[in-house]
Amino acid sequence: MNLASAIQFGQVVDAAYAVPSDDLANRAGQFVQVGTGAAAASYEVVTSIYANDLATQMNPLRAQSIVSIGLVLQASKAGDAVIALRGTEGIMEWVQDARFLAVPCPFLPGAGNTEDGFTAMYNSLAISTASGSPSVIKALGTLAWRRPVTSLTVCGHSLGGALAVDLAAHAPPPFNTPEVYTYASPRTGDPTFASTYDHLVPNTSRIANRMDLVPNLPTPPLYEHVLGLFELNPIELGLPPKVLVKMTLPCEHALNTYLYLLSRAAGGNVIPLDASCVP
Repeated sequence: MNLASAIQFGQVVDAAYAVPSDDLANRAGQFVQVGTGAAAASYEVVTSIYANDLATQMNPLRAQSIVSIGLVLQASKAGDAVIALRGTEGIMEWVQDARFLAVPCPFLPGAGNTEDGFTAMYNSLAISTASGSPSVIKALGTLAWRRPVTSLTVCGHSLGGALAVDLAAHAPPPFNTPEVYTYASPRTGDPTFASTYDHLVPNTSRIANRMDLVPNLPTPPLYEHVLGLFELNPIELGLPPKVLVKMTLPCEHALNTYLYLLSRAAGGNVIPLDASCVP
């Protein structure tokens, strides 16, 4: 895995988090700056992405709420396209509900089962809040790209990682050879789905903090991860070992923690850890 690219696309996902989930203004035309020095890159937002939020037993009305969930972008001076998907506050409720019901994968016939809450949210992904707005997948070929698209990267954190897996597996030509980076993604589907995905989207980096609970759910054998694991360790080995991140679920799961650990692994400038997560 290319650590510099993993950090860069994680920062693009962070830009999606910078848009409050209840702010439904389309960010088209705005610019996102990521990286520094030779790794610096600029992306222009082509459109925002919206979805019905993740319903849970604790908050079943959440699925009736449209939220801003991501961005479609294109490199400022190239044809590289990026789809970045953020997580949702509902992921913590989902972890607590822990029902993990499976439904037949609706977009890849014969590809096994996917988790029902993730699937429902994926099916709602759209490029507008208007009723009947085209899905992200159907809109890819008609978006106002600034230049012909030469590559596609799909990236997402937490629930956004699961949505990124669904989207990458479903992408139509000429977008069907994407590079994928997920951070803290839960398992998306059963072993049949994971095997189908691995065949369709081999260029995947699934980044997981070994102390983060969310990537361990839902559990096998009904669910299985896709390939491409790159594991992060928030404990520095030594005598004695050094804890790098406060050992709480929010801290171990946060995208900022992943960027901090990735930048430590890459060497050079380290992205600061959120002050509330410093042990």
